[in-house]
Amino acid sequence: MLPFLLKRIFTMILTALCLTFVVFYLTNLPPNLEKLAKSEAGSRITDDEVASWLERNGYASPMILRYGEWLGVVPGWTTADADGKVVAGRCIEKGQDPATAARFCGILQGDWGFSSVFKDDVSKIIGVRLTLTGILMFWVMVTMVPVSLLIGILAGMREGSRLDRSLSTFSISTAATPEYVSGVILIAIFASSITGLKWFKGSAASAMDGITFENFFLPVLTIALYGVGQVARMTRASMAEVMTAQYIRTARLKGVSFANVVIKHALRNALIAPFTVIMLLFPWLLNGVVIVETLFSYKGFGWTLVSAAGNNDIELLLGCSVVAVFVVLVTQLISDIGYVFLNPRIRIS
Repeated sequence: MLPFLLKRIFTMILTALCLTFVVFYLTNLPPNLEKLAKSEAGSRITDDEVASWLERNGYASPMILRYGEWLGVVPGWTTADADGKVVAGRCIEKGQDPATAARFCGILQGDWGFSSVFKDDVSKIIGVRLTLTGILMFWVMVTMVPVSLLIGILAGMREGSRLDRSLSTFSISTAATPEYVSGVILIAIFASSITGLKWFKGSAASAMDGITFENFFLPVLTIALYGVGQVARMTRASMAEVMTAQYIRTARLKGVSFANVVIKHALRNALIAPFTVIMLLFPWLLNGVVIVETLFSYKGFGWTLVSAAGNNDIELLLGCSVVAVFVVLVTQLISDIGYVFLNPRIRIS
């Protein structure tokens, strides 16, 4: 297992470097930098003033050098006055003596930059928004995983039965319905005056201050419905395949009860594929819930990512990309490790 982990970690580091460099390159293209300069120094500045602003703020260096500064493996840029005295730089905070400033100040040192839109440290913004989305993800998983596994197992146990057809129809319907459609339908039914029910709130803005069943149920249900369909279909297919295996037939011929066959023999093997799907849902939950967060006015990580992209907030967008890449790579690693433990044949080989 140790050589496998070391190999995967090395691959993860290379993948993270490649992906973050691609994002860094795209966000630091000349049109984006020009837009940033005009948003910070004034929209009516000339091209020469744009070039001067970019040079004073360290954006005139070669792309690969600035990427190294952002990572924290290359010393941060500095600006000197006419006498050659350093007056500003990437690692020099406002009012700080340049002589006391650190040479390296990038992602590796915990310096994620400053948001040009929210006017706050990127690390603080991401920490708050990621916590909000993390809470949403937790309750979605608590709702989605047990329900989807139960539906898939029940459907796969009796392939072709009326129960299987009913549950499969439900799973396909939820998986085929986008979140923005199901969210609008749920709001129209349970949070508007159309039906007169008004059981829940159509906005989750108050949930950012305090979660209640009334203000948080609809966004959780909207996301969970789509995930239930995905996991249940995979679980059903896996369970149906396992139930036709030779060792299951042998156990049945030996007189083992149907319940024991399912619980002791079929269930573990049937959960291998759904486990992988569940782990791959984490990146989707982190980045793909922006529609739901926008629909229910819940300003989590997905909302922040889209806001940073729409407002050309380069530092915040880069910070969000680091978190997104980290979550994708870590969940894939956990998925591979779990797959090894669930499948004895892979573990032995």
